[in-house]
Amino acid sequence: MEIVVNTRLLLKNKLEGIGRFTFETLKLITKQHPDDHFYFLFDRDFDDEFIFADNITPIVLAPQARHPILFYLWFEWSVAPLLNKIKPDVYLSPDGFLCLRANVPQIAVFHDLNFMHYPKDVPWLVKHYYHYFFPRFAKKAVRIATVSEFSKNDITKTFGIDGDKIDVVYNAANSNFKVITQSEKVKVKSKFTDGNNYFLFVGSLHPRKNIINLIKAFDAFKIANDNNIKLVLAGAKYYWTTEMEQCLKNMQHKTDVIFTGRVGDEDIYLLTAAAECVTYIPYFEGFGIPIIEAMQCAVPVITSNITSMPEVAADAALLVNPFDVAEISNAMTEIVTDKNLREVLIARGLQRAQDFSWQRSADLLWQCIEKSR
Repeated sequence: MEIVVNTRLLLKNKLEGIGRFTFETLKLITKQHPDDHFYFLFDRDFDDEFIFADNITPIVLAPQARHPILFYLWFEWSVAPLLNKIKPDVYLSPDGFLCLRANVPQIAVFHDLNFMHYPKDVPWLVKHYYHYFFPRFAKKAVRIATVSEFSKNDITKTFGIDGDKIDVVYNAANSNFKVITQSEKVKVKSKFTDGNNYFLFVGSLHPRKNIINLIKAFDAFKIANDNNIKLVLAGAKYYWTTEMEQCLKNMQHKTDVIFTGRVGDEDIYLLTAAAECVTYIPYFEGFGIPIIEAMQCAVPVITSNITSMPEVAADAALLVNPFDVAEISNAMTEIVTDKNLREVLIARGLQRAQDFSWQRSADLLWQCIEKSR
């Protein structure tokens, strides 16, 4: 087969959720299918580490697509003509953006539809672009892959797509997320929190990640408990809002909140493994990779009881109402004070993490590709 892949989110040291999915699955697929030929489409200079095998031809197309107008120009006026020229067996887009002007079979990976349900969390022009194009992408696709049964059902209901057209391809955690020694934990805490234990959030500081309620819950936890525990927020402030800033200013314990910015791969592995608990409570999520990353590190998890998160966490995390600050705060207290609960969650988490692997994800995505022929 000849397969063209949109790899614009393969960015050196900047692999967010979709970029990580693209990296991990395509690295395996390209190596394990040497008789198939892959074109990787970039919108800027790329790093050689993303050319995983000899059967990949990289192509750079202008303009850099990081804005709705540039999305349109790149996909419809740069990528689409190339697809019509190459005429591949399939075009795979791990970020869900298809080419309406291209007459080739296309697979979209929709990670979630948060922008449909919480449009106020998305910049105005981006929201309108998504609301106009993504229903059309869903209908254009010969197949759709998504990362949970929750998202599959959501796509079916929201866009009126037959469920038989949608394949669930779960995410996973990188193998570098693993248990570390006590001495390693001491070093990590010394580097990031002056030696103190900490709750950890990993991800971009976006409204739908529920940062405001996380901060409020942590403040309530600190008021109720006399300890030195910190809250570490490891992620870029891509969508930091005035409401988030005001919430932070209103905290009694704002000096106990530590912003690291985006953390590199090696540090994020260690930062996760040394945490007292990963507190990941978005109010909308298609999967939630940090849940599995924490479990793989033998770190207990507090996560939301809505959308995809109960499906991913199963019985291996404390599930809370993400809109109930008191419930989140009480869960933090339980994690810190109940040793038996911690041990149960850690054991269940290590077991649950084994249900997910990037090899399984790659296999499922390849099956989706084969179905598109």
